[in-house]
Amino acid sequence: MSQIGTPSGTPGLPPRPIEMARRVLKIEADAVATLGERLDNNFLRAVEMILGCHGRVIVCGIGKSGHICRKIAATLASTGTPAYFVHAAEAVHGDLGMIAREDVLIALSNSGENDELLTIVPLVKRQGGRLIAITGNPASALAQEADVHLDAGVKEEACPLNLAPTASTTAALALGDALAVALLDARGFGAEDFARSHPGGILGRRLLTHVGDVMRPALKVPTVRETTTIPEALIAMSSGNMGMIAVIDGSGVLSGIFTDGDLRRAMQKHGDLRSTPVGRVMTRQPRTIAPGRLAVEAVQVMEENKITQLLVIDDQGSLCGALNMHDLFRAKVV
Repeated sequence: MSQIGTPSGTPGLPPRPIEMARRVLKIEADAVATLGERLDNNFLRAVEMILGCHGRVIVCGIGKSGHICRKIAATLASTGTPAYFVHAAEAVHGDLGMIAREDVLIALSNSGENDELLTIVPLVKRQGGRLIAITGNPASALAQEADVHLDAGVKEEACPLNLAPTASTTAALALGDALAVALLDARGFGAEDFARSHPGGILGRRLLTHVGDVMRPALKVPTVRETTTIPEALIAMSSGNMGMIAVIDGSGVLSGIFTDGDLRRAMQKHGDLRSTPVGRVMTRQPRTIAPGRLAVEAVQVMEENKITQLLVIDDQGSLCGALNMHDLFRAKVV
């Protein structure tokens, strides 16, 4: 039975799988790093072409390049650039009809000599479509036919045989990400835009959920006046099951909050509280938030101020509702 290790089995040296893995990572990291040095006006032209596109961006490839194309198309679509993937082999058997004259075609091939891509390129260009080619060979037929060519060439593959697409696919993927992010920035695409493309995920919930969506409405928030005695206030607090009560003045405007923590501090300071009005020991000017703010902002306020409850008020200072950390956990915002 063979053993995994160095050929000589010398103690203290890393086993061969780790050596190979480090070699792969270094080659691929170097391949990506050199891309930045080669970026030029062609990259700017590609960005401008896609920004001016009135149709869709179609990303097309085959084999390993096809898998990279799928990821590039998905990243473009989720960052504000409508895009989809078309398999080059399927395109020559009917899927070419998915590409219209208003579209921009991004064709990906390391060699730039892929037969399927070269078959559809003249047909796309005949109907007015524009072509961005991503290849590892600027002298290739695909690069020469393109309106814009992006050079994703690598010095060597990470495969020790220099055959399996490894560094070349990593470089192409990184260049696709660079293009997508440059377009995101140019469009002013923000976090809320991103969340609208991901409504089912955690990020969507965090960015699209507002305080008003998760708060307990004012009718369910225990409320007392400043003149209410502590025993009466505690009865109201228990009914609300929030560990707090809101204190309002005669006009219904919030004047303070009374919490379990306020009760403990008041007992230490005053002792007998049976006749003490809640307005004497409440926390004035408590932390509040507006119902239109994002729920994640409520989490931030709570964490920064080391509190677990937050009152919600409108522009006039009137109580709209309240929430605590458990409400935010239930809404999966935290």
